[in-house]
Amino acid sequence: MKAVQYREIGAAPEVVTVPDPEPGPGQVLLKVTAAGVCHSDIAVMSWPADQFPYPLPLTLGHEGVGTIAALGDGVSGSGLETGQSVAVYGPWGCGTCVKCAEGKENYCLRAAELGINPPGLGSPGAMAEYMIVDDPRHLVPIGDLDPVRTVPLTDAGLTPYHAIKRSLPKLVPGATVVVIGTGGLGHVAIQLLRALTSARVIALDVTEEKLALARTVGAHEAVLSDEYAADRIRELTGGTGAQVVLDFVGAQPTVATAGAAAAIDSDVTIVGIGGGALPVGFGVLPFNTTVTAPYWGSRSELAEVLDLAHAGAVDVHVETYTLDEAPLAYERLHAGKINGRAVILPQS
Repeated sequence: MKAVQYREIGAAPEVVTVPDPEPGPGQVLLKVTAAGVCHSDIAVMSWPADQFPYPLPLTLGHEGVGTIAALGDGVSGSGLETGQSVAVYGPWGCGTCVKCAEGKENYCLRAAELGINPPGLGSPGAMAEYMIVDDPRHLVPIGDLDPVRTVPLTDAGLTPYHAIKRSLPKLVPGATVVVIGTGGLGHVAIQLLRALTSARVIALDVTEEKLALARTVGAHEAVLSDEYAADRIRELTGGTGAQVVLDFVGAQPTVATAGAAAAIDSDVTIVGIGGGALPVGFGVLPFNTTVTAPYWGSRSELAEVLDLAHAGAVDVHVETYTLDEAPLAYERLHAGKINGRAVILPQS
């Protein structure tokens, strides 16, 4: 079968031919319908050799949707059946620690110790014609949802949903929430905020094209992300600042903007992995500001995101590419030319 692999440190991903996988005991073989392209992949491929934690070659793709092609021994009774359309829950855990028992495998306490990695981030991913899913609990049926528009929800939907959910008590009527970065995750976050809250949404990005997308999906205000952005947010909030700031970029300039735009008793959530850091201490930020850096989301939250999609509350803006065009998709993503989310169609 064909697969998209990162094969050499510093090199571009390649389309290669690899053996068809076979499911072992307890595993599920998925015929991949759609695989998402993510900035996290570019971050991983930028790591130097002495910091790269995964064996190469690595089949990319931590967002996956497909149909069940075969069930390994012992999977009977799971409620899954061949031909069923399912989404892959990506942050695999041990399944037995306290956090996994809560469904929070994204915060598994033993994954690193046991060498358990997400698909596309250590384990063979979804950017291939077929993939192995390690356990049926990591599959969520999607019913009649469009696989192409659904696949980004496994990360670009789940990650912002997880970040937003913890701040819902602050997102009351009259509150303001700032979304920094309105691309793959950010434009979904805006839709989730409009569906789940009555808060005013202020979107920040660096181009008018991306700000236009933010307005289209529901942002009340769209502000250019520059050195004056925090001042503009203060103006829009009567000097108070925002009760919640969600930074989907995470670079030092955006993290600084997030801290400068925060109100007293606010939440600043750094989702992006751009390498920025926000100092925390008495007098550094407004009183009682909480700063967090969450990771992905829980299995139950993925089911909730898919329920929102079934209800029509969220719709991902996508650009599609064939498997052979995957390297081009990464080039366009790296150049900032993807408006929304890129999706690879392995069967096309």
